[in-house]
Formats: sequence, C-alpha cells, structure tokens
Amino acid sequence: MEKQKNAIGRRKEAVTRVFLSKGSGKITVNGKDYKVYFPLVYLQNQLEAPLKKLDLADKFDIVVNATGGGVKGQAEAAKLGISRALIEMSADYRPALKAAGLLKRDPRSVERKKPGRKKARRSYQFSKR
Repeated sequence: MEKQKNAIGRRKEAVTRVFLSKGSGKITVNGKDYKVYFPLVYLQNQLEAPLKKLDLADKFDIVVNATGGGVKGQAEAAKLGISRALIEMSADYRPALKAAGLLKRDPRSVERKKPGRKKARRSYQFSKR
C-alpha cells in the first residue's frame, strides 16, 4: 500500500476532493475539524459511514476539500469520496461498501426552469374569470 490516496465525490452541485492517508482517525474538512464544519450529527454520520462499515475509524487521516452546494450535498459527496479513496487503498473493501450502497453516486439534481412556468413545474395561478 502506498502513502496517500485521493478520490472525488459529487452530489448535486457539491464537489469534494478527499485525501486519505494512514493515521490516527483525524478528519478535516476545509481546514476545520469535521464536527465543527458539520455541526449536525446526521451529517457527521454521513462522513463516518464508510469508516464505521469497515471498522477503520481510527486507522486513517482524512482531508476533505469541499466546494459548491450546501452542507448536506457536501457531506454526501464526502461520503462517496471517502468510499472511493478506501477502495484505492485496498480493493478488498469494495464488496462491503457496495453492499452498504456507499459507492452509488446520487444522480438527482435540480430540474431546470421551463418557459411559461414560474419554476420547473409550478405554473402561474390560473384565473377562470
């Protein structure tokens, strides 16, 4: 195994670059501890999900550079990036991560606005008289 592995995760408009290296389990997002950057517990759980699934929570140091989107999109993009980086480390992790659904890129994004409509599907109020 080499020193450092990196991967990219995407979700909605969010893009994260994940750098994984052997260490003590420190996770940093944009220069801050991940618990400070993602104060909500369910977002912290998103980041920890691939590590908890493989029982590797204190084996790797992770640095995440997140741009675009909102905090939820960034957290889910980081989850995908961490999963992909773990597979770069060792292909043995792939079956467990795949079974947990952690390697699936969520394709949903905002639908474009249509002409003659207020939003993508919402129409202007109809007046009969």
